[in-house]
Amino acid sequence: MIGSRICHDLISPIGAIMNGLEMMHLSEVPPSPEIDLIDECATHASARIRFFRLAYGETNTDYSISGTEIRDILDAMTLNGRVSYDWQVNGDVKRHEARIAFLGLQCLEAVLPRGGRITVKRPHTGIWQLVAEGHNMNMSADLAGMLRDGPKADALCAANVHFAMLSGVLRGAGRKPELEGTADTGTVTLRF
Repeated sequence: MIGSRICHDLISPIGAIMNGLEMMHLSEVPPSPEIDLIDECATHASARIRFFRLAYGETNTDYSISGTEIRDILDAMTLNGRVSYDWQVNGDVKRHEARIAFLGLQCLEAVLPRGGRITVKRPHTGIWQLVAEGHNMNMSADLAGMLRDGPKADALCAANVHFAMLSGVLRGAGRKPELEGTADTGTVTLRF
């Protein structure tokens, strides 16, 4: 509920900035690098808040998110980002499933410090497969252990809270994460 509240409060001012920029474009204000930068940053911030709202907000098992909305969020997050996303899941996704997938995406983002690509598939009903590809990946044994076994009290911090959240959400859903690959292979696959 705290995550939902914070996202709700932040999306309004970001939306107002985006509306103001749209009004500037409609009133034929000449384009400039400064306005383009503001527009790009506001679009990215809005997408990131929408992403966090799905990953950390309240879930309702009956509510679905359209594949189009998910792709819009991920495409906007790619703007000036170090990570690109390839969402290969067709159709709508239940809200609680989108939460699991987005937490998984955030975990894999963390192992791509120099950027890369994350592909999301759902090859079998109920099974998610997220594949991160990049150079100089950083999947430490501590993070992998936190994902599999849950956090140790002294290891939990803001920088890795998404690993602990995903671990807890998966345990609550009766699922276990499977990790394959290493930083040396340039590919890490996460299934759950």
